Amino acid sequence: MTADDSSRSSASTSSRSSTKQRRVTAHGAARFVVSWVRSTPGTHIWLLFLAVNSGILAVVSPSVRSFLLHHNSTNLIELRKHPIRVLIVSALWIEVPSGIALYFVLYELVHAHAERWLGTPRWLAVAAIAHIGATLISQKAVLMGIDYDQLPRSLVHTVDIGVSYGLAGVVGVLTYRVPRPWRWLYAAGALGFFTYPLLSGERSYTDLGHFTAVLLGFACYPMTPTKQALGD
Repeated sequence: MTADDSSRSSASTSSRSSTKQRRVTAHGAARFVVSWVRSTPGTHIWLLFLAVNSGILAVVSPSVRSFLLHHNSTNLIELRKHPIRVLIVSALWIEVPSGIALYFVLYELVHAHAERWLGTPRWLAVAAIAHIGATLISQKAVLMGIDYDQLPRSLVHTVDIGVSYGLAGVVGVLTYRVPRPWRWLYAAGALGFFTYPLLSGERSYTDLGHFTAVLLGFACYPMTPTKQALGD
């Protein structure tokens, strides 16, 4: 065998080895993704609804988009007419379709980890408690503001839609997933993040909703596992 033949054989062997390594790596990554999705079905079904609905909002006319957002909002009008329906469906939409990429990241970082830790039923219960509780309290504040002429009456028709209240609640309950003493630093950071907007001059009812939601998340400690894997 000549030197050139030996070189070509070595290059061919190296190429086959590299290709096999890439296939093994790709297969391992695919298995990890499938395992991750299977362990967090609720998070990814929710993301699927958000993606589909965001796609719909992105392609329909402005008038249809406005109708869908108002029809599925938890504003005072819809809460009075269809409370159960809007409390559920409002959590399946986001107002700005382009925000789906950011929410994809947040769901993987927050919801997926909480679902794996708490289990799907308890994770969903925490998100629901935060979403419903924060919605009702923030809209009650809107009603009181209108009654006392502190807020414009047009807010009865406002678009109050999205998933941030549930997300804030799960951020709160994840406090108990963090080991001590870092747990208290995490809790202070989360509380500070959602409290700061309330102290600014541009605060809104949604800021009150986020603050309420994270407090409700803190209050969900009894729903966490009895044996803390990290901490207690």
